[in-house]
Amino acid sequence: MKISVIDIGSNSVRLMLWADGKTLYKKISTTRLGEGLAHSGRLGEAAMARTSEAVRAFLADAEKAGTERTFVFATAAVRTAENGAGFCARVKAECGAEVDVVSGEREALLGISGALGTRDGGVIDIGGGSTEICFREEGELRFCMSLPVGAVRLYELCGENRIALTEQIDRLIAPLRGAPKGEEFVCAVGGTATTLACVFLGLPAYDAEKVQACILKREEVGSLSERLLSMTVCERREIPGMDVRRADIIAGGALLLHKIMTALKLNEVHVSDRDNLEGYLAEKGFV
Repeated sequence: MKISVIDIGSNSVRLMLWADGKTLYKKISTTRLGEGLAHSGRLGEAAMARTSEAVRAFLADAEKAGTERTFVFATAAVRTAENGAGFCARVKAECGAEVDVVSGEREALLGISGALGTRDGGVIDIGGGSTEICFREEGELRFCMSLPVGAVRLYELCGENRIALTEQIDRLIAPLRGAPKGEEFVCAVGGTATTLACVFLGLPAYDAEKVQACILKREEVGSLSERLLSMTVCERREIPGMDVRRADIIAGGALLLHKIMTALKLNEVHVSDRDNLEGYLAEKGFV
């Protein structure tokens, strides 16, 4: 049975095709739906048009691939925007798809389910508009939190200003003081983590298997964030392994990951290509 899942995020729309217990491929379209949201509280017309078109194109891809079921869900940008419901109605009218808007806590659970399956450990999911952190021990969830901070939101609020980024991150991750410390196995998922893995490994093209095997030490993430913050966007685009579509937001995302690792006293994170797309299917009982 072939199933497709479409994730509408603050930075990009992603498609996953799944069959016979495994992911066949993933595609991404960077539409920056959350553009301007941090200041206006609303999704912009141009961003909604780009995103709706990306969903329509991915639905066509899924149909061409012969999928029997397709799920569409949305995360931070849609759930926090004043006109999020209107956007969902637009996608329904233009694409014929119902959009499942997931809560922050549910998004965290999707992330840990996708990355870890039933294994104990933790997940840090840095998205465009929010960051989810989840820990499980002996099969029981013992910490789950969604923070209103992500790579796109940081860029909208702070640009390239290191001081502003630091102040904003420190304020928004303060609730992590009550989180577990020093988990032995913690995965980092999402575009920030996978892009940092590609840069760290110097990959000429995205390779899911190599990304999945990448371990980033806290000191390495700190060095990467300092390096990225010292460069212009144009310079970042030339770095081997860089996703040029993320060159503007990656520095803030890297600093955010480093500060979260520091707050949680994590020595390392295991980067995972498996994330809330797989988690969504698991929630539906297919994985």
